[in-house]
Amino acid sequence: MKRSGSVTKNFHHQHNIVNPEAAFADRTWGIRVTLPASDPFTRLVGSDWSKEHWYPSQAERDRALKNMRTRHGYYRIGDEVSLIFEEIQREN
Repeated sequence: MKRSGSVTKNFHHQHNIVNPEAAFADRTWGIRVTLPASDPFTRLVGSDWSKEHWYPSQAERDRALKNMRTRHGYYRIGDEVSLIFEEIQREN
């Protein structure tokens, strides 16, 4: 919850709220997401596309990675995820 004046606001999507000062503070455990070179989606996003997600602990990163690797229920029969997930860590 966040208090704005006398109104209390509930944020249902906490993952969308970014505190610029703390966005990367103490987040040393990460996941790099890439695509295989043969994936046709690279024609849209480029062959060097990647996305990094950062977490404050190894346990949180591992839970997120397990969730990312799980086949979600909305996939059609025959659909396969071609994303590559790589565990990464920042040097302190």
